[in-house]
Amino acid sequence: MYYTYIIYSSSHTIFYKGITDNPERRLFEHNNNLSRFTADKGPWEMVYLKEWATKREALIEEKRIKRLNVRSLELLIRNYKGN
Repeated sequence: MYYTYIIYSSSHTIFYKGITDNPERRLFEHNNNLSRFTADKGPWEMVYLKEWATKREALIEEKRIKRLNVRSLELLIRNYKGN
């Protein structure tokens, strides 16, 4: 399985979007400065996680959510957390 995810840093008020095959490991990497873009911008919180059967599906969703503006991201996350 692959996952599309969004993490959020309240200390820097920024979102990061990505894909992974191991969400727990990936969040650990973000929070321990093992990811170049997110280093020193944490702590990070997983705010959205969607499972996909294939890497291709996850990449398509990642590309879609990377085009969203902040308001649309917040709406997506709010609807996700409401489920």
